[in-house]
Amino acid sequence: MAELKEQGKTAFIPFLVAGDPDLNTTAAALRRLDELGADIIELGVPYSDPLADGPVIQAAAMRALERHTTLDKVLDMLRQTTPSLRAPIIMFTYYNPIMARGAEKFCKQIKEAGASGLLVPDIPLEETTEIRAIASAAGLELVLLTTPTTPRERMERIAKASQGFVYLVSVTGVTGQRVGMESRVEGLIDLLHGVTDKSVAVGFGVSGPDQARQIVSWGAEGVIVGSALVKTLGEAPSPQEGLQRMAELASSIRKSIQ
Repeated sequence: MAELKEQGKTAFIPFLVAGDPDLNTTAAALRRLDELGADIIELGVPYSDPLADGPVIQAAAMRALERHTTLDKVLDMLRQTTPSLRAPIIMFTYYNPIMARGAEKFCKQIKEAGASGLLVPDIPLEETTEIRAIASAAGLELVLLTTPTTPRERMERIAKASQGFVYLVSVTGVTGQRVGMESRVEGLIDLLHGVTDKSVAVGFGVSGPDQARQIVSWGAEGVIVGSALVKTLGEAPSPQEGLQRMAELASSIRKSIQ
C-alpha cells in the first residue's frame, strides 16, 4: 500500500468468501483476480454468525458452510494457491474461530498458508493489543476498521494502531451493494488523512465502477469490493459462469481506478 501511494496509484482490493460456491472455484477466482491486477485480496473465512455482513455475504457463508467448508480446508486451498499469486492475501475472520483455535496457532497457520494480513471486524480497538502482537510475531499485519460513527479522537487511535492501511467503512450498517456512496465519506477520508499518513481504503457498498471512481476522486488510496463480486460468483448458474461474471465486473472496476 505504501508503494502504491508513493506511485500515486489506487489499490484494487476485492473480497471473496472461501468455499462459495466451492473451494476449487475460490482458488480459480483468486488466480483470476490476481491476473486482473488485484493489489490485495481479502478472503473471508465462512462463519455462522457474520455480524458485519449483509445478506449477500451471509448467504455466501451459509452456502460454503453447507458444503462443509472448514478453516483447515481453506488453509489447505491457500497453501496450494498462494505460491502462484502476486497479490498478498488478507484473511477476514470473526474472533470466535481465532479464539477456538488459539490466537498463536491461528496466526501461525494462516501465515504458513500464505496470508500476509488479518482483519477481525468484531474486535474493538481496546482488545486488539494482544492479537496485534501475536499477529506481528507471526509476520502478519492487523488491519483495523473505522466507521462513519467513530469519533475523531477514536478514529485517530484506530489509524495509529492499524497496520498496512486503514479500512474505512463507508456506511452505518452492514456490507452490501449500494447505488451511490454517502457524501460524508469524502469528509471522513479527509479526516483520516489529517491524522495519519497511512493509506485509506474504502469498503462496504462498492458495487461497480461508478462508486469506485467516486471514492478515488475523494482521495482514497484503496477501493474494497465485496458483495458485488461475491454475488456474481456465488449466485451464478455454474462455477464457470460465475468466474466469468466475476472477472468481467472486477476488470471493469480495476480499469475505472487506474
